[in-house]
Amino acid sequence: HSPKKDVKKTIKTLYLAGNEIKMITGDNIHTATAIAKECGFKNINAITWDEIQNLSIDELKIKVKKYNVFARMSPEFKLKIVSALQRNGDRVAITGDGVNDVPALKKAEVGIAMGNKGTDIAKEAADLILLDDNLSSVVNGIKEGRTIFSNIRKVINYLLTANLAEVF
Repeated sequence: HSPKKDVKKTIKTLYLAGNEIKMITGDNIHTATAIAKECGFKNINAITWDEIQNLSIDELKIKVKKYNVFARMSPEFKLKIVSALQRNGDRVAITGDGVNDVPALKKAEVGIAMGNKGTDIAKEAADLILLDDNLSSVVNGIKEGRTIFSNIRKVINYLLTANLAEVF
């Protein structure tokens, strides 16, 4: 496994935009940690399935806050991690490309499937499909979404102010 060339820049941009990034992978902990480092993850803290498989929901909620690399994870645990993040009040976007990612893609607020290498079932389960399989497209989508949200907020503030003036 080797990350695409612009992934490090994309990860940095996501951090600067206030996003928290976690990697959930079937890879072993050493491979996962090396990839996270190569991708520019901050403060890498990795854990394996063996270390969290018997935890209660409350214990898992604590672990998902503390760790940002989850190695040797099964599809069932991808789903449990997404659920624990949501129980902590986080909004979760998750990327995936295979049948094993479908439960997590469905559970997350935003499921993002890969358009090129993604399976048909992953694409059907997802809310968004990255046609170019490039994480930087997610960054562009976030920028556009924040711009749209800001514009909507400005229009609503203007309309409320104008209508209140008319009422008075």
